[in-house]
Amino acid sequence: MATKIRLMRMGAKKKPFYRLVVADSRSPRDGKFVEILGHYNPLTEPAEVVVDREKTTMWLARGAQPSEAARKLLRRAGLLPAEEKAAR
Repeated sequence: MATKIRLMRMGAKKKPFYRLVVADSRSPRDGKFVEILGHYNPLTEPAEVVVDREKTTMWLARGAQPSEAARKLLRRAGLLPAEEKAAR
């Protein structure tokens, strides 16, 4: 089973709230998931990002691939190193 770390949209219309979850890569965005790793609230100032470090590092070690949005949140939380800019 290929797993992905990605965002799952929650909340009401015009009030988004996201969960950071581990899911099978074939399942839909808001469908079945394996485990909740944290949450992200973009409406607060500054945006709130809460991540369970132990669970996330365990899933990354198992080979779960973060989506682009999840990768940005994990970098903000300090779980992934900052990406180096390519030299031109």
